Amino acid sequence: MHELDFNGGADNARATGTFSDQWKSKLDRWMTNPSLYRFAISNPITRWFAQRRTQKIFDLMAGFVHSQVLLSCTRLKLFSILRQSPMGMDELALKCNIEPAAFQRLIFAAVALKLLEFRSGQRIGLGPLGVPLATHDGILAMVEHNHLLYQDLLDPVAFLNNAWDGSMAAYWPYAHASGQDITRRAADDKVTRYSALMAASQNFVIQEILSAYDFSEHRSILDVGTGLGRFISELALKEQHLKLQLFDLPPVLNLAKETLAQKSLTSRAQFHPGSFVDDALPTGSDLITLVRVAHDHPDSVVRQLLQKAHDALPPGGVLLIAEPMASEPGDEALGDAYFHYYLLAMGAGRLRTPTELSLLLAQAGFRHIELVPNAMPIHARLLIGRKTQCLPLFESK
Repeated sequence: MHELDFNGGADNARATGTFSDQWKSKLDRWMTNPSLYRFAISNPITRWFAQRRTQKIFDLMAGFVHSQVLLSCTRLKLFSILRQSPMGMDELALKCNIEPAAFQRLIFAAVALKLLEFRSGQRIGLGPLGVPLATHDGILAMVEHNHLLYQDLLDPVAFLNNAWDGSMAAYWPYAHASGQDITRRAADDKVTRYSALMAASQNFVIQEILSAYDFSEHRSILDVGTGLGRFISELALKEQHLKLQLFDLPPVLNLAKETLAQKSLTSRAQFHPGSFVDDALPTGSDLITLVRVAHDHPDSVVRQLLQKAHDALPPGGVLLIAEPMASEPGDEALGDAYFHYYLLAMGAGRLRTPTELSLLLAQAGFRHIELVPNAMPIHARLLIGRKTQCLPLFESK
């Protein structure tokens, strides 16, 4: 059995025997009574709620079809084609080399999902949800990448017992590796593949960080797990005063060097090849960033990494974690269902709530832990912890 982290349920636990439990049990009995459904759809006051719930259940069932409509439009490059100008159905089918009657079904489905829309003169144009797909290559890259997850989920029950042997886990070279084995697995063409995907899909996360966090108090930053260096290079262009340190596996760091060289940032940067599983983190920076790093790894690795970050920071230094986070109990779930399954398919990490991450930060010695408000938490949430400036007390001899 593959060893995965298990959340003991402290964040989601509910006391049993409470008035709320009793009320919900009674509500369950009412809601599962067939006569209530008949009443709900016949009564004008309750009909809207019944229709809405039925639609939501249908959307859950149809979700896989919706994803395949999106994937088909992506692979046929419909969003980039229609970004230039609207086009007639027959002309578009010919351009995509799809039989017109079947192609029409795809167009109708895409219009229903608001990916496309009908225009005058029987032409097809971009719909409101197609516009961002035509604009941001990173979204298209993730849509195509998700095909690996779809393959793993063909037998969803079998997936739960064997998720880590599927296509998604094979995609990530470090998913089942540790220590020096990580470097060995990353030293092939896979490192370029996954680093490019991370960079392409990172634009929204980068903008969330740059717009939400004030970097003016810092003089030097260490970006751990830097990938292609997209985040730190964009930050460096915005914050000219910052000195840069980059830490990642040697073959990944070589790619980051190319990114910084293209933007004439090499003179401001120090490159530190290594694995945060085996090696200590470089010192000298008062800010350490983990951008979409922690959720890719199990608790044991994250605890070790946070402790190393604490050790590397000076008093008053800050650790910034930026990644998708699970919703707290009672909050609206954003991308929770997707990320729980995606990380399970990777076979390495898990989605954690801000409370869980805060506890891990506290265990590593960080204080003044807080969430930084940001505009689009579905892309990433920002959590900071500060190393105390107080000196330890020593007993006099």
